[in-house]
Amino acid sequence: MSDERLAVKLPGLDLKNPVMPASGTFGFGENPKYDLNELGAIVVKTTTVEARTGNPNPKIALMDNGVLNAVGLQNPGLEAVIAEKLPSLKQSYPSLPIVGSVGGSSEEDYVEVASRLSQSGYVDALELNISCPNVKKGGMAFGTVPEVAKKLTEEVKKASSVPVYVKLSPNVTDICAIAKAVEEGGADGLTMINTLLGMHIDLKTRKSVLGNLTGGFSGHGVLPVAIRMIYQVAHVCDLPIIGVGGIERPEDIIEMFLAGASAVQVGSAHFDDPLICPHLIEKLPDLMDELQISSLEELRKEVKEAFANEN
Repeated sequence: MSDERLAVKLPGLDLKNPVMPASGTFGFGENPKYDLNELGAIVVKTTTVEARTGNPNPKIALMDNGVLNAVGLQNPGLEAVIAEKLPSLKQSYPSLPIVGSVGGSSEEDYVEVASRLSQSGYVDALELNISCPNVKKGGMAFGTVPEVAKKLTEEVKKASSVPVYVKLSPNVTDICAIAKAVEEGGADGLTMINTLLGMHIDLKTRKSVLGNLTGGFSGHGVLPVAIRMIYQVAHVCDLPIIGVGGIERPEDIIEMFLAGASAVQVGSAHFDDPLICPHLIEKLPDLMDELQISSLEELRKEVKEAFANEN
């Protein structure tokens, strides 16, 4: 039985709790280790028009303080996702909100994927991935220039029949400028942050531990960066924010909310605990009791009012 105090309402997403796995960390929900109905929602792997094999191996490197990944948006392609992956997920979990993740190498690619996914009837919202640092074409290239991000958001919004969340990159000089640009472009919400571009060299081989040389760094170590950026953006944008980056404990979720987030995604913590999402959901009410938080919706309201009073 779910705790009603955890419920959060976002554009297109009626969440019974704020926890969802981040795109790329959970595939398309195949072979789960628990009942996915426990989740607030699921964000599936980024889909591109054509199937992608991703970057050369090794694609993932586990480190003491986090994870480096350069998967490169590996996925079976739009046709297979619509014909096979999403129908299977929807059939198994008909009441679970599904967020489709949209990728591409060109504006036309993004528009086609967004249009087809939104019209498939299988997704409740889209997440526009303009922040992946591990692909040579597309990805982060669309998320580092405000004018480019705004135009892409506008075009995707025209093509989509469901709400659109834009996933922002931390690898920029001014994330607030990007956030305001996609808000002007019509985005319904934001997801932030994606991974930090990083690299690790093996002392014995004297080579990068990743086949792509560089990759996205994630894990608990990036939490302060995510908190800072969410806090900054929440002060200049009215859009709801889905916070992601370094969440391992229920305390991290509350901190995200205090920074201005309205829901959260969990990624790298799955490497240490495959059941991290249900574990967080189970522990969250006790922490809320301890902190005298009546509900997450009330906390959202209190934070928003506090920010308004600061200005």
